[in-house]
Amino acid sequence: MRKRELKNMEWGILIAAIILCIIGMVALFSATQEAEYDEFIKQVIWFVVSIIIMIAIMLIDYELLVKISPGLYGLSIILLIAVLFTKPINGASSWFSIGFFSLQPAEFAKIAVILALAYTISKIQQKGKTEINKPTRLLIILSVVALPVLLIVKQPDYGTAIAFMVATALILLVSGIDKKYIIGTILIVIIAIPLLYLFVLPEHAKTRIDIFLNPESDSRGAGYNIIQSKLAIGAGGLTGMGLFKGNQTQLGFLYPKTTDFIFSVIGEEMGFLVASSIIIIYVFLVTKCIYVAKTAKDTTGTIVASGIAGIFLFHMVENIGMVMGLLPITGVPLPFISYGGSSMMINFISIGILLNISGKRQKTIFVK
Repeated sequence: MRKRELKNMEWGILIAAIILCIIGMVALFSATQEAEYDEFIKQVIWFVVSIIIMIAIMLIDYELLVKISPGLYGLSIILLIAVLFTKPINGASSWFSIGFFSLQPAEFAKIAVILALAYTISKIQQKGKTEINKPTRLLIILSVVALPVLLIVKQPDYGTAIAFMVATALILLVSGIDKKYIIGTILIVIIAIPLLYLFVLPEHAKTRIDIFLNPESDSRGAGYNIIQSKLAIGAGGLTGMGLFKGNQTQLGFLYPKTTDFIFSVIGEEMGFLVASSIIIIYVFLVTKCIYVAKTAKDTTGTIVASGIAGIFLFHMVENIGMVMGLLPITGVPLPFISYGGSSMMINFISIGILLNISGKRQKTIFVK
């Protein structure tokens, strides 16, 4: 790797990710003391492994990754089909259990689909930038996303499915999609939401929406987790109750406190100052992702960086929103902070790709 590429890289992205990981590990250390720090130790191992993989990704030209994306996409589809035949965990067939850890194919599909979208759109736009607005071409692009989304919904994992949709919307937006499609999509969504709720969504999904609107209606059942989460965040005050001292965290009222509700642990034990700092760091991270997309040397880099920004943005907004009672609970993890090997690895692979894209920029980009 040339010195110019290293100098061009947006190292602030990596620094932000590492800071978030450190905060997450501190929270995990406190939240897993009764389990002899099992998940904390695994998370540290996954962090080290993920950093090594990220460095390897940095050394591979992102254009090569896009070229091989059809193969990666096909492999992800096979894994998403195969996982449907595994034994459900917490009601969802989303993981392969391999020894002492679990593998979640939907996480790996995120990168595969983003790269495949970049490959597909780049091929279509070789004939002209406006080719993307032809209905047949747009249908091809949407079909690339539709298949994995349908398989993920089948697991069921609605949160991850929505993350794909948000990333796709951002990718289409930066690719120059016509405004008529944007307006049409908004109208369809407005009409479809009540119809989906009434005739399509399964009962457990409807329950989550109902509980989001009125958690006190089932305070000892479906609304229990969100009520405890809000109590934990509120109890933290400005500086928190201190590590190992959170009532909801340490007495077992928060569940699952190491994944979905890790932000509640941070709010209770570290307080508003640390919790708000996390939000600021995420805003910085997403802003830098968008900057990388804006300054990429080609359309392919712009598409890939935009897709990654969409994934990070949705996960941050949805996870923090749901634990504060502002959004329905979907089981979406908080990037770099929630416990999870697959999530940690894919997040750092994404960081490696972003650094790769930013490193390939020309010096003239920074000269006005």
